[in-house]
Amino acid sequence: MNPRHALITGFPGFIARRLVKKLLTADDELGITALVEEHQLAAARQTLADLSESSTAESPVGGRIELVVGDITAMDAGLSGPEFKAITERVTEVYHLAAVRAVDAAQRTAEAVNVHGTQNVLGLAKAAPQLERFVHFSSAYVSGDRQGVIMEDELELGQSFRNAYEATKYRAEVLVRRAAGRLPVTVIRPAGVVGDSRTGEVDRFDSVYNLGMLLVASPVAVPVPLAGEGRAPLNLVPVDYVVDASHAIVADPSSVGQTFHVVDPNPLPARRVYEAIAARAGRKLPRYRVPPNLTKALLRFPGLERFAHVSHQAIDYLNSMAFYNSRNTLRVLDGTGIECPDFETYVETLMQFVRDHFERNPPERGERLSSPAP
Repeated sequence: MNPRHALITGFPGFIARRLVKKLLTADDELGITALVEEHQLAAARQTLADLSESSTAESPVGGRIELVVGDITAMDAGLSGPEFKAITERVTEVYHLAAVRAVDAAQRTAEAVNVHGTQNVLGLAKAAPQLERFVHFSSAYVSGDRQGVIMEDELELGQSFRNAYEATKYRAEVLVRRAAGRLPVTVIRPAGVVGDSRTGEVDRFDSVYNLGMLLVASPVAVPVPLAGEGRAPLNLVPVDYVVDASHAIVADPSSVGQTFHVVDPNPLPARRVYEAIAARAGRKLPRYRVPPNLTKALLRFPGLERFAHVSHQAIDYLNSMAFYNSRNTLRVLDGTGIECPDFETYVETLMQFVRDHFERNPPERGERLSSPAP
């Protein structure tokens, strides 16, 4: 048998770097090629050095991962002819994580990376004669504006989209599904990814579901009410659960050809999440409720203006009555001991990380936050 070799895109991103560590420590014989954008090369090298330092004699990771500069928006993923040939000849599995996640991203940028980039990575996979698995990291939010129960096998149901992120991630998954006749595809759809449930670590404070955390943890005296009724489920998943669950899913041979919602099967209502964060931040939330549009107006108040841009994108998610069925995921994880922790069991850990960050890096007045998707 030829040795297993994985290609991963999106390194050294928040999920990708953790997945690389998981893959390397779980299989001492696995080799990895990480496709890295040129401007991310220094960060990737530092991440690789950190991984090597944290490895053990029993499970070394140094020397088993190679960084290759590429660009998924270019033909052949930006690889030279010899590089493309070398990778396709040995790759046995592809993990495609590279994506534009910002909900306020320009349509052209999101289209180039999420759609054309996925198409180019699929082309590389189709040229790999030994390929055993193509793992595509999509998003639960390919459901767009759909409401009610959303099943894992559902995709093209005429939904509309709130932003270019949702629309392009949807189109990327359509491409992947259409390639499933030729490739051993597995689709992973995470919900709103937050920090590590054990350490609180998050790479940047810009997820739409970190909005509430930022508002109540920031040094702002004006209480901000939750937009709307707060009854909609706010589906949050810590990054460590996403990585552990995804690894277990891919390890199961029956997962080929299937889609998996990596979500909290019992999400809290948005108001419960907001209250849990506020309590640990020592803030009292207003008892009154306001319409979403009025909340957006309140966020123009001096001191809150730096949150206004991201909040306008986030409020629609806070009031979406979408329920993500995760039957496939729960079936695979049954008996593994891997389960999504309840948000209230790790919210204090997330909050402590936020507090420590703001103590070390006080926000500048007028500083604007970007707004990536969940």
